[in-house]
Amino acid sequence: MNRRKFIQTTAAGTAVLALPAWLEGCVKNMDIGKMGRESYFSAFGVDQTLMADVISTALSEGGDFADLFFQHRMSSVLGLEDGKVNRASFSVDLGAGVRVVKGDQTGYAFTEDLDKYSLFIAAKTASVIASGTNPQNPLLFRSVMTGKYYPECLGWQGTTPGDIIPLMNAMNEKALSVDPRIKKVRIVAGWDLNRIMTADSSGWIAEDVQPMATFTVSCLAEDKGRREENFADRSARACLDFFSRDLLMEIAEKAAKRTILLFDAKRPPPGEMPVVLSAGSSGILLHEAIGHGMEADFNRKNISIYSDKMGKKIAEPFISIVDDGTVRNARGSINVDDEGTPGQRTVLVENGILRSYMHDRISAAYYKVQPTGNGRRESFRCVPLPRMRCTYMMNGPHKKEEIISSVKKGIYAVNFTNGQVQIGAGDFTFYIKTGYLIEDGKLTAPIKDTNIIGNGPKVLENVIMAADDMAIDTGRWTCGKNGQSVPVSLGLPTVKVKSITVGGV
Repeated sequence: MNRRKFIQTTAAGTAVLALPAWLEGCVKNMDIGKMGRESYFSAFGVDQTLMADVISTALSEGGDFADLFFQHRMSSVLGLEDGKVNRASFSVDLGAGVRVVKGDQTGYAFTEDLDKYSLFIAAKTASVIASGTNPQNPLLFRSVMTGKYYPECLGWQGTTPGDIIPLMNAMNEKALSVDPRIKKVRIVAGWDLNRIMTADSSGWIAEDVQPMATFTVSCLAEDKGRREENFADRSARACLDFFSRDLLMEIAEKAAKRTILLFDAKRPPPGEMPVVLSAGSSGILLHEAIGHGMEADFNRKNISIYSDKMGKKIAEPFISIVDDGTVRNARGSINVDDEGTPGQRTVLVENGILRSYMHDRISAAYYKVQPTGNGRRESFRCVPLPRMRCTYMMNGPHKKEEIISSVKKGIYAVNFTNGQVQIGAGDFTFYIKTGYLIEDGKLTAPIKDTNIIGNGPKVLENVIMAADDMAIDTGRWTCGKNGQSVPVSLGLPTVKVKSITVGGV
C-alpha cells in the first residue's frame, strides 16, 4: 500500500474535528493480528525479503554499510481558548529513508511511498555516494532486544476529542479559579503514536512503538493595567491514563500561580553574582550549554571545547553527568534509537572526569567505540545524528537549604524560556522566566526580565555545590540541531554556581 492510497483510504469522508475517525480508519485497514506476529510494516507490503533486496541495491555501488528506517506517525492536537475549541488537527506521516555509508561519506534518500519501486529508487539514489564493488552475502535478519521504558498505548486508536475536551475544560476552570486576575487561559493537548523500524546490512532489525502525550496551559493575567503571562506543561511517553485528573489540575494551578507571581516580581541588580539553579527545569542550561558539546559529531569535527578533554577533569569530583534513554516514561527516553541501537544509560562525566561522548554509528566507528544509542532523527526524511535523550546531573553531597543559605547576595533560577548558545565554545544567554532574589541566605522577592550570560564549560567548572534532590523536568522540551527537532528530557539537582553575569532585558 503506498502513502497516497493509504491517506486517501483513511481520510475519506472525515471532517477536521472527526479526528478519531481517521485513526479508526487506519486501524480498520490493517490486520492487527498479522502485525503482532510479523512486522507492523508488513501491512504496507514491507517484509524481510524486500528489505534485504533494498539493502543489496543500496550497497551495489560499493558502500561499506547501509540501513533502512521506516516510520508511521499519527498525531493529534486540540486547542482550547476562552472555553472553546479553537484548534483541531490530525496528521499522518508515512515513509522510509535509505542510508549508505562509504568511509566518511554518507548518501541518503527517502520516499513517502513504501512500494518496491520507490524503495529501490531511494536505494539507488543513496548508493551513488560509493564506487567500486562490495559483494554482500544474503541477509538473515536478527531482532535487536530492547527494553520497555514506556507502554505502546495502542488504545489511543480509540481516543476521541470527546475524551480530551472535558479534561481541558476542567483545567480551564481550575486556572481561572486560582485568582480573579487570570483573564484568559489557553490549553493545548497533543498525543501521537510513532512506529519505527530499522534494518541494516549487518543483519539487525529493530522495531518500536513510541507514544507521546502533552498538556500545556498558558495564562494571561491583568492587574491595574499591567499584563503578565506564564505557563506550565507536562509531557510523557505514556498513555492518556497517565494524566490523572489530579495531575492535570496541578498543571493548571501551577500555570496560574506562576503568572500571578510576576506582578510582585522586580529586576535584580545587574552584575556578577552567585546563581543557584533549581532542581529540574534548570537542566536546560546543562542541556544547551554543556550537553551539546558532548555530542560526538561536534568533537569529531573539532568544533566542541571538549574535543581534547576525554579522560580529563572538567568539573568538581562530586559532579557526574548522564545521558539516559531508559528513564521510565520520560519524554526523551527511547527503547531503541533510530539506527537500531538499544536505549541505554551513558555516563558522560564521572566524578568530574569526562568519560564518554554521545555516539551514533558513524562517530562510534571513528572513535572505535560502541554506539551509545544516541543516533536520532526527526523523521524518515533526515539522517540520524548524535542527539541527547534525557540528560541530567546526578545527586551531589549537599542539601538545598544549605546551598541557599550559603549565598549572601544572588539569584535563585526556577525555570527558563528563551536562550541562545554557541555550541563550540558553549557561550550562552538564557532568560529566567521565574526566579527569586537570595538575600542573606534566604529567598526573598520574585524576579523578572532577567538574563544570565556565561560560558557552559566555565559554569560547569564553577559549580561549587550540588544537592541531593535531582529531578527530571517533565516539560515539553524539544531540541533543535541541524534543522531537525527531537523530543528530549533534562534534569538537575539544586546547584550553586560561584559566579554568573546577571543582566536585565
